[in-house]
Amino acid sequence: MAWTAISTRYETPPPIVRGGWLDALRFIVASLIVLHHFQAAGPYALAETVHPVFERGGFLLTNFFLIDSGYVLMRVYGGQLATGRMTGADFFLKRVLRVLPAHLMMGLGLAALVLVGGAFGFAPRNPEWFRWDQLPAQLTLTQSLGVPGGLGWNAPSWSISALIGCYLLFPWLLQILRRLGPWTALLGVAALYLLANAVTWALLGYAVYQMPLAYGLIRALPLFVLGMALAIVSERVFIAPRLARITLLSAAIGLATVQAFDKHALLSLLFISLILLGAGAIPVHRPSRLVERAAVMSFVLFISNEVVRIAWFGAANVMIARLGLSETVQWGLWAAGILAAFVFAFAFNALVDQPLQTWIKDRLSRRRRAPAERQAVSLES
Repeated sequence: MAWTAISTRYETPPPIVRGGWLDALRFIVASLIVLHHFQAAGPYALAETVHPVFERGGFLLTNFFLIDSGYVLMRVYGGQLATGRMTGADFFLKRVLRVLPAHLMMGLGLAALVLVGGAFGFAPRNPEWFRWDQLPAQLTLTQSLGVPGGLGWNAPSWSISALIGCYLLFPWLLQILRRLGPWTALLGVAALYLLANAVTWALLGYAVYQMPLAYGLIRALPLFVLGMALAIVSERVFIAPRLARITLLSAAIGLATVQAFDKHALLSLLFISLILLGAGAIPVHRPSRLVERAAVMSFVLFISNEVVRIAWFGAANVMIARLGLSETVQWGLWAAGILAAFVFAFAFNALVDQPLQTWIKDRLSRRRRAPAERQAVSLES
């Protein structure tokens, strides 16, 4: 492979195009997160009977999600913030309004489900996961920002809470990273991650990717910044499409191979980074509308699948106990539960989340236009 396959980019990089590999990866990761959350709900836990990766892979998928968030936001909003076309406050408001409505609906819906079930005599099998004193921090998405509470309920929302902190810091991180060259930024962020890992081990006895929920921001921020640095490389370094495809495929195979044997956290981060670099460099000549819709649905799938799992298997376990259903039927219910998670996410996205987001975007657009219109009226008068 000639060195011309990798070169400094002198022209403005093309924007991210929907319906390509980056969108496909987002949906694939969200789907694997669903499988991870459901793996222990069948007659036997897949992590115990098939392979431990079904359990330990959860941290890996969350890492992918956090790195991808930093990468995509840097490529979509980095230029707008750097040139002043968007303020830091507008960016933060836009991101919070993207995640908060669906999160609140899922959290309140789950609380209503527990209340209604309790009224009819159906208590949760694990009541410690539904303590009412834990709900406020989770609903306000502050559980990973040092506010006590947030355990149980819709547990995956901790990563959304951590991302709220990342959104707040994004404009300042952007200013620092854009002053650096692409390789300096990437190597610097990688060194900082290793340093953060060493510090958390020394002070708290945890690797940075194993931080307790209350320190979720500390876990998420290095990964989010790594994604931002990868985006700078994508913007300033040209990678030939053929090399990008080889990189994507090789890194995906490498990631699957090492995970078949053990966690290999740092090596897995390297493979994830290469996957994103490869996916981001592959031109999207024929965007797939199906892939685009699947990617748009991915956030709803992520934030809702735990709620669907709790509701579905709450009912399924009652049926199994009362009817004495066979193991084969139980596996059928398990598979149907996974399908229900996708069906619910698709319906909620199409009927609730996307119409609501369209309304929010329209309101934000009017809010941004209002000062310019008032200034124009003032000048005319």
